[in-house]
Amino acid sequence: MTDILRIVAGPLAWFAAFSTVYGLHGLICGHAIDGAVLGFSLPRLLMIAAFLVSTAVLAGLVWVLHASRFASASAFVTFVSRATGWVGLVATVWTLSPTVMTTYCL
Repeated sequence: MTDILRIVAGPLAWFAAFSTVYGLHGLICGHAIDGAVLGFSLPRLLMIAAFLVSTAVLAGLVWVLHASRFASASAFVTFVSRATGWVGLVATVWTLSPTVMTTYCL
């Protein structure tokens, strides 16, 4: 990984997760997707799955940024990339948790 990619990976992954989950939310609401799977609402299961996958991807990114195999030669870049990775993970959990905890369509 190049140094600049290491530094911006967390925020870019958060942006991709945010766009994907809220895009899915728009599709579910806009097309009135409804149904049930094993007694659970299909839209709710889709939103929970999207939240969990997004969180897992960001957690994996943080894990990769902490691995010595992918570390930068610069201590500063290593520190900043790990910090922005954590920021991306926290931002993902913070901004996407309303999709799981609240109603999915009005």
